[in-house]
Amino acid sequence: MADIVGTIGLPHGPNLPGLVAREGDACDAGRMFAEVASELRRMRPDVIVIFTTDHLNTFFFENLPILAIGVADGFSGPNDDVPAMPRYHVPSHAALARHVRADAVEQGFDLSLAQEFDVDHSTIVPLHFLTPEMQVPVIPIFISGHVPPLPPARRCFAFGEAVRNAIERWPEPLRVVVIGSGSFSLDVHGPLTPPGRPASVPDPAWVQRVQQHLETDHVLELIRESTPDRFGRAGNVSGELLNWIAMLGTIQDQTLAWVKAQPNQGHAYAVWK
Repeated sequence: MADIVGTIGLPHGPNLPGLVAREGDACDAGRMFAEVASELRRMRPDVIVIFTTDHLNTFFFENLPILAIGVADGFSGPNDDVPAMPRYHVPSHAALARHVRADAVEQGFDLSLAQEFDVDHSTIVPLHFLTPEMQVPVIPIFISGHVPPLPPARRCFAFGEAVRNAIERWPEPLRVVVIGSGSFSLDVHGPLTPPGRPASVPDPAWVQRVQQHLETDHVLELIRESTPDRFGRAGNVSGELLNWIAMLGTIQDQTLAWVKAQPNQGHAYAVWK
């Protein structure tokens, strides 16, 4: 049986690799990713499963699944412009991904299949900092968090539970780490961004609210408050919180080790183990 030995939540801003390259590992982002990377090494994963949101680079309007899983021996990225980061080839675990898809469908989730695909910064930026040698197989699971209608938060949490059940039914011993990738409040070239700026954080208070729910393990309250109206006030990228909520659905025996929010940047870092 495979075991989920830890879970991690973090941001994936495409500016982060360039920021760390310019300012050095001692900058806030460099220190935070280094701390998370250290935690990941201690978890000793055989496989990483990452809940992620594509930015219309892997999928587009003519084929835009709500939920999808990558089933392949490997994939490449980023397939968008990310300064100061090379293009990577990432190994995957096609057999486990195929099993998770079949098991999730059996549990009632219509999980779309991607077999020939590249990924964008939402998947590759976290891996760039956490596993730069790309030695750990990674299974990407895509949740549509940008283009309405978004899946309900309660559905994403239940989906995370289904993924956990599927992983635990894998017949071979594997150490699995689950990652939730994304921001809580961010508006990119949207109506909440001031003129002349590419992005803004419209709702830092929501970031603090999410942090409080995580610290107190009030997951059901977080799910109840994660509504389309709240996402609308938090920015056009804030639906990426659904990746974290799906990740929370995979947690059973782990407890929160720490969570560190950066409200003015719209995101947080957290580890459960």
